[in-house]
Amino acid sequence: MKRRKAFSQEFKLEAVRLLEEGKKIPSELARELGIRRNQLYKWKEQRDREGDTAFPGSGKRASKGSEAEEIARLRRELEQVKEENAILKKAAAFFARELK
Repeated sequence: MKRRKAFSQEFKLEAVRLLEEGKKIPSELARELGIRRNQLYKWKEQRDREGDTAFPGSGKRASKGSEAEEIARLRRELEQVKEENAILKKAAAFFARELK
């Protein structure tokens, strides 16, 4: 399994600066930096949205047991429960038609 690359705040800011400079086309710039072109646009969007406070972390997820991890786990669980409920509703409707 491939490990995710972590990029520093300086790297991301410099990549966005080069993108905005426009001396190279985005796909060429991304290839030189070793990232996907789409990632450049995501970083630019984040920097535009958050300004100087963009990219605060080290690129790694929060430590195990943290509140952010718990929220992520609960969101995944909620999506699974929603999917299960949708399946049960369809099954109930199917069997209700059969009884008629």
